[in-house]
Amino acid sequence: MKKIFAILVAIFLIKGLAWAAPLRVVTTTEDLAAIAREVGGSLVEVESLTRGIQDPHFLEARPSMILKVSRADLFIEVGAELEIGWVLPLLIGARNPAIQPGMPGFLDVSNSIELLEVPTGRVDRSQGDVHSLGNPHYHLDPGNGKAIAQSIAKKLVDLLPNQSETINQNLKEFNRKLDEAIIRWKNRMKPYEGTKVVTYHKSWSYFVKRFGLNVIDYVEDKPGIPPSPAHINQLITEMKQEKPKLIIMEPWFSRSIPDLLSRETGTKVLVLPPTVGGVEGVKTYFDLFDYLIGQLISALSQGA
Repeated sequence: MKKIFAILVAIFLIKGLAWAAPLRVVTTTEDLAAIAREVGGSLVEVESLTRGIQDPHFLEARPSMILKVSRADLFIEVGAELEIGWVLPLLIGARNPAIQPGMPGFLDVSNSIELLEVPTGRVDRSQGDVHSLGNPHYHLDPGNGKAIAQSIAKKLVDLLPNQSETINQNLKEFNRKLDEAIIRWKNRMKPYEGTKVVTYHKSWSYFVKRFGLNVIDYVEDKPGIPPSPAHINQLITEMKQEKPKLIIMEPWFSRSIPDLLSRETGTKVLVLPPTVGGVEGVKTYFDLFDYLIGQLISALSQGA
């Protein structure tokens, strides 16, 4: 019996990591959660603090969110001030020293991204919801998905050094699938390169740069602030001249002004969720772009 017990103990010591509880990862968005699951696989248990139908700019730190953060081994944020109004109260309230900024269990993914639209002058609230570090909606360029995955993989390896081979293999497979998908998505969007559109918010800057759409203007004249009557009138005049094919908007904004613009100019309104989980069936990072591109092509084809 002693020999059997010794053998079982040895097996446990050798295989212990395989039986260990998954690393608890908490992300601020479903997009980061989807990529973390791809990279971490069975080594991680991932929860997002937001749902895909929510605007991640404007949330309140709720007790249920604080509880999740308090139990996390790794906290991952979009950064670039996207969550500036609600993440800090969460981190303070969670009283979890391991996941505070500067600690091993904290990751700001924006540090690995070349951000667009970085302001060059002074930034203040009179300009609206302007992010002083640059546009934080970088996940909407699938090319940035590789940088996001790389950043998460590096952090996971730091926390789980004995699992580096598995994590790096997961990363390699994710990158392989994403490279193939980007070629497919680019080919599908190629006939529509240069197509003029209007977007509600500056959520789509990375997406349109990757896929060649041309944003002529925005429904908002200042980010995060409802448009003024003067801007609406100017935009109607501009749209009648430029003849954009679509007005693209997020599901959490009111349709009243986009519908007014549509009536005045004949431009179709297309509501697109810019995040994983924003519509039923969009559960992965790959699902998100399949859906967005499918909806865009359908709308543009009808308007051809």
